[in-house]
Amino acid sequence: MKSIKNILVVGGGMMGKNIAFVLTENPELRITVTDIANQDIWSGIRANCLQLTEKGIISEQEMNSRLGRIEFTTGISGASVREADLVIEAVFEDMELKKRTFANLEECCATDTIFCTNTSVMSPSEISAELKHRSRFVGTHFWNPAHLIPLVEVVKSDATSDETAETVMELLKSVGKKPILCKKDVPGFVANRMQHALWREAISIVENGIADAETVDEAVKYSFGLRLPQLGPLENADMVGTDLTYNIHSYILKHLESSADPSPLLKELCDKGELGFKTGRGFRTWTQEEIQKSRDELNAYLIRALYNK
Repeated sequence: MKSIKNILVVGGGMMGKNIAFVLTENPELRITVTDIANQDIWSGIRANCLQLTEKGIISEQEMNSRLGRIEFTTGISGASVREADLVIEAVFEDMELKKRTFANLEECCATDTIFCTNTSVMSPSEISAELKHRSRFVGTHFWNPAHLIPLVEVVKSDATSDETAETVMELLKSVGKKPILCKKDVPGFVANRMQHALWREAISIVENGIADAETVDEAVKYSFGLRLPQLGPLENADMVGTDLTYNIHSYILKHLESSADPSPLLKELCDKGELGFKTGRGFRTWTQEEIQKSRDELNAYLIRALYNK
C-alpha cells in the first residue's frame, strides 16, 4: 500500500479549507493548499472552527500547531505539487473545470500520485475519463461541514484499483474520519441517494396537502430521526424482522412518491425566486435571525453528538 506523507488540496474554498484542517489531525502529514486566489486560509479555518475552540475541544495551542502545518500557494506548480503523494481536488462543482484541473495536475505530479475528487454528485469515472493513469483516481465525498461530519464516501470509478481505494480509506481513518466504500460509480453514491429519497417523499407530502413543511420536519426530528445516529435502516429492518418489513413494504410502497422528476412544487418555488435561506422564503419563511440560529444550532448539535460538549 502506498505511503502517504505529502498531500495537496486543490481549492481553498469552504470545503478545501475544512478538508485541510481535518488532515492536520495526523501530525505526520504535510499539507499544502493551493488556490488561484491569494487568500488567508488560516483565518477562514479559525472562523469555521470557532465553536471547537469555544467549547474547549481544541485548545488555542493545538489550533496554532495544526494551522502551522498547513502551507498555502497559488497555482499548481512547484515542489508541493511534484512531491505530492495524494491530491484532493475541491474546486467548484463544474465538470469541465474538474477535468481541466486533473489534466493539469497529471502533467506536474508523479505517475503514482493518487488523485481524489471531492464531489457530492459528479461521476468520478467521467471526471477521470481522459487521464492516462486512471487506476489511481477515486472519488472522496466529504460532507459539509467537513470538519464535523465524520463520513467520507470513497467512490470507485470504473477504473479505480483496489489498492488506491484501500490507501485512501486508511488515510481517512488516520485523520479520524469514518470512510465508507461505494463499490460502483452511481449518481448520488450511497448517502445522497437515501437522503434525497427522503426529501422527495417529504416534498410530496407538502405538495399533496397531507402536512405543512414545519410539520414534516418535526415528524422527522422527533421520531425516526432521533434513532438514526444509533440505528441504521437495515439494522432496524433486522430488528423488527425482515418478514414484518416485507409485509409493510407490500402495503405501503405503492403509495409512496416515485416520480423520476423534481416536484412541481419545488419548481414553482424556484420560478418565484423563493430559494430558502438565500432569499428568506422557501418551503418556510425565514428571518436572518432564524437562518443564523439554524446554522449555529446544527454545528452545536454536531459538537454535542461527537464530543459530548
